Amino acid sequence: MERCNQIWYAFGTMALLAVSALADDVVVLTEDNFEKEVGQDKGALVEFYAPWCGHCKKLAPEYEKLGSSFKKAKAVLIGKVDCDEHKGVCSKYGVSGYPTLQWFPKGSLEPKKYEGPRTAEALAEFVNNEGGSNVKIAAVTSSVVVLTADNFNDIVLDENKDVLVEFYAPWCGHCKNLAPIYEKVATAFKSEEDVVVANLEADKYRDLAEKYGVSGFPTLKFFPKGNKAGEEYEGGRDLDDFVAFINEKAGTSRDGKGQLTSKAGIVESLDALVKEFVAAGDDEKKAVFSRIEEEVEKLKGSTARHGKIYLKAAKTCMVKGAGYAKNEIERLQRMLEKSISPAKADEFTLKKNILSTFA
Repeated sequence: MERCNQIWYAFGTMALLAVSALADDVVVLTEDNFEKEVGQDKGALVEFYAPWCGHCKKLAPEYEKLGSSFKKAKAVLIGKVDCDEHKGVCSKYGVSGYPTLQWFPKGSLEPKKYEGPRTAEALAEFVNNEGGSNVKIAAVTSSVVVLTADNFNDIVLDENKDVLVEFYAPWCGHCKNLAPIYEKVATAFKSEEDVVVANLEADKYRDLAEKYGVSGFPTLKFFPKGNKAGEEYEGGRDLDDFVAFINEKAGTSRDGKGQLTSKAGIVESLDALVKEFVAAGDDEKKAVFSRIEEEVEKLKGSTARHGKIYLKAAKTCMVKGAGYAKNEIERLQRMLEKSISPAKADEFTLKKNILSTFA
């Protein structure tokens, strides 16, 4: 894992970067789709950037904030082009430095260059004036838990929590690049009561950073329920890498969007009994059901909650017959396709996954 290895004492006076990390709501433009998206029935602000460009990296969180705020605006598109990958597009529109921001009016491919401040608020004012919209920058609440000297022990050393901690420095380029991804990791696991994704500014809390052997940035350490000494995270920095790591370590089953996977709620010891239950005749089902009850009583934590769903499913199957599981799965799928709260989505997904073992 790459890190900023400068000694942070030399940078103690540097200003803190205020990073607002959001989901990727900016439209990715390419050679293939540029003229299908831009110059059509809406005005478009386009950022022409290079992934190695420092000024582009600094703009990125502000531009994502802009994209998030204008996501539902019918008259405006907020887009971006990677000029390393799509040189032809960038050359066509006279891009010679990065980032270059250009406004394309509705129905036109003749751009107007943006020369103003590179803040989300300034960009929004420009887009509203040019596009005739009236969008305000959305307030963004971070899902990353901010650690301090006062709350570190209470949160990180809680034996009931699995905690991932990023030790960062505000001047560290690698930390700035990681920030949007780390925010998505925190968002993906925000519904998990026993999982915490947190960060600590090592410049400000040097004693804590030294205590845990931090010498470069970012340093990521995982503090599982059973090992509060902490273990260094040495995996990849992509969202999927972090998600896979936490799922393995914490026993969770989330994807990068925070949704439960098809494995969520499945208890192997109960699955074996369910197979017997499904294969058993009507007279034998009660005996297998009793064994399922006994196994559920042994379960603890989240698996105990899942066990209760198994029991309810088995009991209902005995009353309503073999077709119940299939019909209920179809009903739950229809519910999941509607606009429902994350909590309800979790509830329905768990039931659907467990019922699939009975189908």
